[in-house]
Amino acid sequence: NGHASLLPRWRGAAPIQRAIMAGDTETGMMVMRMEEGLDTGPVAMVEKCAIGPDMTAGELHDRLMRIGAALMAEALARMERDALTFTAQATEGVTYAKKIDKAETRVDWTRPAGEVHDHIRGLSPFPGAWCETEIGGRLERLKLLRSTLSDGAGEPGGILDDRLTVACGSGAVRLVEVQRAGGRPIAAQEFLRGAKLEKGMKLS
Repeated sequence: NGHASLLPRWRGAAPIQRAIMAGDTETGMMVMRMEEGLDTGPVAMVEKCAIGPDMTAGELHDRLMRIGAALMAEALARMERDALTFTAQATEGVTYAKKIDKAETRVDWTRPAGEVHDHIRGLSPFPGAWCETEIGGRLERLKLLRSTLSDGAGEPGGILDDRLTVACGSGAVRLVEVQRAGGRPIAAQEFLRGAKLEKGMKLS
């Protein structure tokens, strides 16, 4: 069986999202043997993968699936030669990647910018981090798909400039790609041309 983390870190249902949301800079793909416990089986093969500072969960998923396909092919070839050996997982460093709950997807702008950025990219494209803001006199939900760390300070959730830089509890993030309800993912600058969000307005 293939598992998308460096076990025993991130056993469970959402290892890719949890790794990014935790700010991990490295993960990997493992070939392991299934046991009764949750992802506790011995490991036969591993390939590590760097997590870029702006990489989304979707991008990491695609990269790990390519790595996993190659690993599984090699594992099957070794198995045919009776050359596939397994090693027990370490007993230290165990963490669990629980399934993403919808209740945790809303952005908390009072958190530090690094955590907000990791939250956004860790939930992109699915299920998607989100916030609310007033557009055309109506409160609207906005899905946040891509961001980057930026300079700036202000009241958490406050828009700091005309590039959709948003203040956090400390520091700021600049939103790069967003999606309105019922719409398609678009670049933040394209979104701003239609939404008319300005400096001093607030995301909540």
